[in-house]
Amino acid sequence: MVQSRTHTCGELRMEHVGQTVTLAGFMENVREVGQNLAFVVLRDFYGTTQVVIETAEMMATIKDLNKESTLQVTGVVRERDSKNPKLPTGDIEVVPSAITVLGRCRHNELPFQINRSREADETQRLKYRYLDLRNPEVKNNIILRCNVVSALRQAMTNQGFMEITTPILTASSPEGARDYLVPSRKHPGKFYALPQAPQQFKQLLMASGFDRYFQIAPCFRDEDARGDRSPGEFYQLDMEMAFANQEDVFAVLERVLPPIFAKYGTYNVASQAPFTRIPFLEAMDKYGSDKPDLRIDLTLTDATEVLAGCGFGPFEGNTVKAIVVTDFVGTRKQIDGLCAEVEVQSGEKAYWFRYDEKGEIVGGIAKFVQPIKEQVVEALGLTPGCFVGLTAGKLLTAQKTAGVLRSKLGNFCPNHMDRERYEFCWIVDFPMYEMGEESGELEFCHNPFSMPNGGLEILKKAAAGEVDPLTITAFQYDLVCNGVELSSGAVRNHDPEIMLEAFQLVRLGEDDVKSKFPAMYNAFTYGAPPHAGIAPGVDRMVMLLAGEDSIREIIPFPMNKNAQDLMMGAPSFVDPKQLDELRIVCVEQEEE
Repeated sequence: MVQSRTHTCGELRMEHVGQTVTLAGFMENVREVGQNLAFVVLRDFYGTTQVVIETAEMMATIKDLNKESTLQVTGVVRERDSKNPKLPTGDIEVVPSAITVLGRCRHNELPFQINRSREADETQRLKYRYLDLRNPEVKNNIILRCNVVSALRQAMTNQGFMEITTPILTASSPEGARDYLVPSRKHPGKFYALPQAPQQFKQLLMASGFDRYFQIAPCFRDEDARGDRSPGEFYQLDMEMAFANQEDVFAVLERVLPPIFAKYGTYNVASQAPFTRIPFLEAMDKYGSDKPDLRIDLTLTDATEVLAGCGFGPFEGNTVKAIVVTDFVGTRKQIDGLCAEVEVQSGEKAYWFRYDEKGEIVGGIAKFVQPIKEQVVEALGLTPGCFVGLTAGKLLTAQKTAGVLRSKLGNFCPNHMDRERYEFCWIVDFPMYEMGEESGELEFCHNPFSMPNGGLEILKKAAAGEVDPLTITAFQYDLVCNGVELSSGAVRNHDPEIMLEAFQLVRLGEDDVKSKFPAMYNAFTYGAPPHAGIAPGVDRMVMLLAGEDSIREIIPFPMNKNAQDLMMGAPSFVDPKQLDELRIVCVEQEEE
């Protein structure tokens, strides 16, 4: 063994009885039951072992120690009188002949109980993350992450991909989120940017003649946190393939992911190839989301024709979406709670009524529906005992709100959701362009480097006004699992002529493209192979495998929701000399 031990605290068994061993670990607990009798639980990375104190000398050594002090214990292994079948080491104990204090805990009170740290306030957990990670339950998530990353590397290598690292310091480029900027000391006034993704570099590798690339890539985006997104940095399984199309990318991930999810997941059932494919417009119309949870068997029905004229104000002149739930069991209070959650999450109201066992329309907006009961029952295919959830607004608003309602209803109704599985799907045929909410002008919807479906010809028709650019789809795709977007990918636009035409529609000319993407544009002018790729998020993947709701639970040292590292004190002010060296002046902004 290494360091100051012969065995780990999770290793000893009955076959070691009679042996003299040396263990090292944290003093998890001590229980004194007599003048010279105490039971110490020693914990290391691998497990726990009971140490029995039976002499005054050994008792004096541990008497004044605080929990979590680190100890080296040398002693003889013996069989326990009172065995603990719940522990791997529960048949034995160690009687020490020597105890050495390797690291004394100088705090009488810990910020939280180690084995119950997940119950503590998150601020305390992040501030004392090194203690939080001592909790085996927290530690196991990090071990899972390590095993999953190792399995991903092996699987990608087996598929013929080469792991190549790309730069961390690069140039700022418009990738959709805010850059983290790094000032240059040697070039005053100029800045590097941390990569939002290795997008351009991996495409340049394809132009360089590399055939299959991957890396576990760190990515940096200055964006707000949420449950499935960590602020600041995240990691993705970045991959790219030359002379490849959408089908090739799908085939690789459909071989790589199911075995890993089945082996390491909380659930041992995962979708097998081929994954379900759903066009974007169909996903929005049928599920109200471009990341649908297919474990839920509920779908959206268009009820505009039958309900828009029922006299209920919010429905008039709007699209109305309905979700029919059979065998619904829920109280009025629970229904009101579901509708309130939908409004909090979507900013829009949800409505409802029931078609009861007697064949009557009751509850919610029943008085507006009752006069047209027969038409509604026929249009929505209702049977006695159905609950009908409703949303209204402009098409996209009604769809998105219904998508939130569908998710809430699926989680509420166990007979409509098969939780114990991983259900994958591909969302395909994304729009190439959209109208910007802030600008009101045409913008790229997903990835500006994607190949439009229809190539140069469809772009030229859009430029000539013969085709509405909002109807152009792209070879863009998302991988979704259990309602979580794991990844976005695309067949790349590798032809400079098509690239210029695509950017021209969003008011960026040839000079703009050359200045914003000089390396990639120039590389493509030397003849680039068709290529395609994708980048599943490692953090989200492990979060799903661990069955966690928060991505911070599977990151070793996460930031909080405000992008602060409470443990290290980042971000922080720096010495004025450092700013002077970089020729940076911080100006206090006046309050408006």
